[in-house]
Amino acid sequence: IGPASADYLVRGIERAAEDGAQLVVLELDTPGGLDASMRRIVKAILASQVPVAGFVAPSGARAASAGTYILYACHIAAMAPGTNLGAATPVRLGTPDKPAEKPPARDAEPMARKQVNDAAAYIRGLAQLRGRNVEWAERAVREAGSMAAQEAAAQKGIDLQARALPALLRPLDGRRLRVGARARTLATAGATVARQAPDGRARVLAVGT
Repeated sequence: IGPASADYLVRGIERAAEDGAQLVVLELDTPGGLDASMRRIVKAILASQVPVAGFVAPSGARAASAGTYILYACHIAAMAPGTNLGAATPVRLGTPDKPAEKPPARDAEPMARKQVNDAAAYIRGLAQLRGRNVEWAERAVREAGSMAAQEAAAQKGIDLQARALPALLRPLDGRRLRVGARARTLATAGATVARQAPDGRARVLAVGT
């Protein structure tokens, strides 16, 4: 997760709203990334007038570190079997894509402890907003905890499991969501799916960042 991917995802959400889409699906497979880029994506999801479903897929994918915050921000959180999320402890500047091996000790320097406390409050707020497991979310930050898809579903860390996109869309048909101040009912049965691949702008940004 960096400036290029943040730009791509934010523009994708904006375009979905312009096109009148009823749902955005973010397919996630990331080891983590930059805090600033993650927060930009989270803000876009929270401000979106179109519901956003985070989907950790395909099997073998992960939403680690920054990916966990993004998944928790989504209106719907889903994972394919054989995926995992967590290890969301903040990392030191200079290693944005590598989760910390363990959280800072109790006697760690004040700045590291402040970062952990800030991150824990941030993900706790996202979990409360979406009605997900607050205790586990905080453990993912403070203890670098991780969960596989089946465990995450059982502990209400996510909303559902699905093997692929069609299997995700079927149970979402008729689901009621609150998007901002409005209640929305999804109609995903037989919906047309438009995939948005990274464009030239995103590729150029990826080279430069």
